[in-house]
Amino acid sequence: MSLSASLPLLLAALLTEAAIGYPARLFAWIGHPVTWIGALIGALDRSLNRESMSFAMRRLAGVAALLILLGVTLAASLALFALCRLAGPLALLPLALLASSLLAQRSLHEHVARVAQGLEQGGLTGGRKAVAMIVGRDPESLDEAGVARAAIESLSENFSDGIVAPAFWLGLGGLPGGVFYKAINTADSMIGHKSPRHLAFGWAAARL
Repeated sequence: MSLSASLPLLLAALLTEAAIGYPARLFAWIGHPVTWIGALIGALDRSLNRESMSFAMRRLAGVAALLILLGVTLAASLALFALCRLAGPLALLPLALLASSLLAQRSLHEHVARVAQGLEQGGLTGGRKAVAMIVGRDPESLDEAGVARAAIESLSENFSDGIVAPAFWLGLGGLPGGVFYKAINTADSMIGHKSPRHLAFGWAAARL
C-alpha cells in the first residue's frame, strides 16, 4: 500500500476513532480485534507451550507460535483489505472503520479523565478508585499527587502503545501494517515475560 493511500486512511481512522471510539455494544456483540488476537495467542500458548519440553524446544515452539500468529493476522487483514477495495472509491470508509479499532485515543482520554473527575468529585477515595482501573499498582498507598502521577505515567505509556505506534504502522503499511504491529504488541504483552512459563516460549515475542 503506497503512502498516498495509507496516509489518508490513517487520517480517516484517527478522526473516526476520536469521534466514536469503539462502541460498547459492538464490543459486547463481536468483541474487539485485540481480543481476537489475544484469543489466538492464548490458544497457541495452551497447545504449544508444554512444561515437559526442554528450554530450547519451548523457545522454538514460541517462534512457531509467533509465525502462526503473524501469518494468520496478516492473511486476515489482507483479505479484509481486498474485500473493502471492492467498494471502489468508497473503500476508505470501511477501511477507516476497521483501522480505527487499532487506535485507542478516545478510550485513553476517557480513562485518564475519569481519574481527574474522581479526584474532583470524590476526593482521594474517588481518585484511587478511578486510577485502579488503569494501573497495576496498589492505589491505597498513593496520595492525591501520587494518583495524578500514576494517571499521567499510564497515559504516557499507553500513548505510545495505543496511539503513536499503531498510527505509525497504519501510515506506513495501511490496514495490514497496523494489524501486524498490533499482533506483535499483543503477543509481547501476553507472553513476552520472564516468568517460568514464558521465559523460553515468549522470547521471540519479546525480542520482536
